[in-house]
Amino acid sequence: MFLKSRAILPGFGLSFGISLFSLSLMVVIPFAMLAYSTWGMGWKTFYSTITHPQVLSAIYLTLKISFLAVLTNVIFGTLIAWVIVRYQFFGKGLINALVDLPFALPTAVTGIALATLYAPNGWLGKWFNFKIAFTPIGIWLALVVVSLPFIVRAVQPVLEDLSVEFEEAAQTLGAGSLTIFRRVILPELLPALVMGSGMAFARATGEYGSVIFIAGNIPFSSEILPVIITSKLEMFDTQGASAIALFMLVISFVILFIFNKAQWLLSKRLGARV
Repeated sequence: MFLKSRAILPGFGLSFGISLFSLSLMVVIPFAMLAYSTWGMGWKTFYSTITHPQVLSAIYLTLKISFLAVLTNVIFGTLIAWVIVRYQFFGKGLINALVDLPFALPTAVTGIALATLYAPNGWLGKWFNFKIAFTPIGIWLALVVVSLPFIVRAVQPVLEDLSVEFEEAAQTLGAGSLTIFRRVILPELLPALVMGSGMAFARATGEYGSVIFIAGNIPFSSEILPVIITSKLEMFDTQGASAIALFMLVISFVILFIFNKAQWLLSKRLGARV
């Protein structure tokens, strides 16, 4: 006689219903209301709002600096995860905790700290012959800081599960360090890197608190999109702010969909190969 194992969670119907209700309440309904708030503008007003030169400049700057920040963290975040996983050293626990510090700190604290360091009269900024704060470089620094944990925490579990024996076997067969990384390690890391990059990019494009203090918010130079949205709200232009936010939401959704699709394809390819 076989005993039927009891599921920890409720059946599919109830679980799916609760999940759909929660997702609708927290995600779908707020975004639907955002779209509804722009409905009364009309297409012509909506188009003129999102194609304003200042808005387009802010969108381009936000996407460009977010991409550069994610690209930077793919390199250094992977390196940090590698050091944490593969080496034993004094202070390892402290470094592991510092990775999550951008999650714990209020973003305003991060922005003030970066501005204090890199302002023209700051502790580090005064030693440079070029401006860091109040330029796109300052925005890049802030976005690198706030998005770093996404890459590290996405790659770290994969490295922990990746047996060193595969690398040793490749080395025994005569493979060099670069070949081992390219043919053994990187294929395993790619799905996690893509997933972490997608989350880091989403965080970077919507970041406000840490950027506002170091960006300078100069139109057509260092003004990011969240600043424009906030300024429109301060002028009680709710529809204009909603229109820009909705347009950015569509762009972010498309980019995240591409990241998720790439991560799924890489995982599928890796599973098929294994």
